[in-house]
Amino acid sequence: MNYDVTHITRYTYGATVELTTGIMRLKPVSRDGQSLERFSLKTDPPCLPPAERIDAFGNVALSLRIEKPHREMTVEAVSRVRIERPPVLEFSPPWESVAAEALTAPSLDFDSPANALYRSRALSLFDDATAYARTSFTPRRPIYEAAMELTRRICADFAYDPEATDVTTPAHVAFAHRRGVCQDFAHIMIAGLRGLGLPALYVTGYIRTIPPAGKERLAGADASHAWVSLWCGASMGWMDLDPTNAIAVQNDHVEVARGRDYSEASPIVSVVLSYGRHDLEVEVDVVPV
Repeated sequence: MNYDVTHITRYTYGATVELTTGIMRLKPVSRDGQSLERFSLKTDPPCLPPAERIDAFGNVALSLRIEKPHREMTVEAVSRVRIERPPVLEFSPPWESVAAEALTAPSLDFDSPANALYRSRALSLFDDATAYARTSFTPRRPIYEAAMELTRRICADFAYDPEATDVTTPAHVAFAHRRGVCQDFAHIMIAGLRGLGLPALYVTGYIRTIPPAGKERLAGADASHAWVSLWCGASMGWMDLDPTNAIAVQNDHVEVARGRDYSEASPIVSVVLSYGRHDLEVEVDVVPV
C-alpha cells in the first residue's frame, strides 16, 4: 500500500514571536515493512535550512529555527510512503520469559528492549495500570495473545473523549476517569506493560480513515495518531498494537517516530521568544495512492 501524507501545523500567537527554535519529528521512518519514498518540508515564515540527525530511538529529528519576527507559523510536511508489513505470527513465547530476557539485553541501541522498561519523563508507572494489565497476562500465557486481549479491553473499557484530557494529562488521571484519546490509551497500556516488566514504547504517526459507505473522504479528516510497540522477545522483536481501535498495526498505520512517551516522539517541540497565549491547529491528510 502506498500513501501520500500531508501534515499541516498552524500556530497563531498572541504577540510577536522574535525567535522560534526546536526540533521536528515529521519525517516517517523506513523500517519494519515501511519505506519512505519522498519527503518535503516547508515553513512560513521560512526556517533556516534544517539539520537532520537520528535520535536515540532511530527517529529522524530535523532542526527548526525561525529568526524572522512573526505572529503566525505554518509547518507543512508532505510524504510518500510504501507499507508492506508482514502478517502477524500468532505464536509467541510466554510473557514471563520475555520479561526475563529483556533484563539481559546486551546493548542500548535504538531497538534495545532495555530502553523501554522503566518510567520516563512524562510517564510514571502506577499500580492500578499494572493490576489492570495483569488480568490479561495470566501465568505462562503467550505474550502476543495476552497483549491483544489487553488492547481490546482498553478499547472497550475507556471512552474516546477529546474534551476529557490534554497533552499534559498524566496517565493515572485518564485511567481513573476511564476517558481520553489515543495518547492517553497508549500511555495507560505502556504503564501496565512496564509494570509487569515488559518493554513497551510510544509510537506516533497516522492511520488511514475510511468514510462511511456512500460518503466521500474529506481532505484533512485524518489526524495524528498514537499506539504502542511491545517487545515480544528476540525471536519476534517489536510488535505494534493500537488500543484506540482494538487492532494490531498493519498496513493502515504510518509510523513517524517512537520513544518512551509522548514527549520523546511528539511531532514538533519548540521554544519561542515571546509572551502571551497561542493557538494550535493540526490538519492531516492520508491518501491511498
